[in-house]
Amino acid sequence: MSKIIIIDYNLGNLFSVQHACTSLGLDAQISQNIDDIINAEAIILPGVGAFKEAMNNLERLNLIAPILEHVNAGKPFFGICLGLQLLFTESEEFGNRKGLNLIPGKVLKFPNEVNDKKLIVPQIGWNTIVSKENKGFKDTPLEGIKDHEFTYFVHSYYVSPDNQKDTLTVTNYEGHIYCSSIIKKNIFATQFHPEKSGVEGLKIYKNWAVQNNLI
Repeated sequence: MSKIIIIDYNLGNLFSVQHACTSLGLDAQISQNIDDIINAEAIILPGVGAFKEAMNNLERLNLIAPILEHVNAGKPFFGICLGLQLLFTESEEFGNRKGLNLIPGKVLKFPNEVNDKKLIVPQIGWNTIVSKENKGFKDTPLEGIKDHEFTYFVHSYYVSPDNQKDTLTVTNYEGHIYCSSIIKKNIFATQFHPEKSGVEGLKIYKNWAVQNNLI
């Protein structure tokens, strides 16, 4: 069985994530099999789409319990875009919906305007990530990535952790500053898409794999 399982819950950029992994020599398989997830050394939860539909799919496929079991066992977890948002307590997208509650906090919609200027939602394209309090990224999967590095975003909602210690990076979208990645023990997740962020994005996958003895 593969060391890394990319979870298929019928919402996500699965093959681009798998391609990024295999290009680095990582043993990564796409699966929605419960035993695969439980027995994996690490899991990646990608995602593109709506929070409510995603949680409904995870529930329907009986994948919530194995994900929680994996994380609670201290095994490496990597969430991407919607896969970051699903970690949170709840989302206000299309009415409140409870999430996995692995990271206390909420998923909120971008405001319609910032400083009297209309905000274009969704945010689509390149934007920068900045370390919290300019502390840098040492000993995290972003190690070697410079502050204000450009990464690729596609989203209308953003995460707001209750505990700011969970925030790894922030991003400024037209004056609205929000959490764009988190790290908490064995959990690492990004709002941006590393697999769409060029050479530096691939570096993030490799760092995560090396730091968790997956390569």
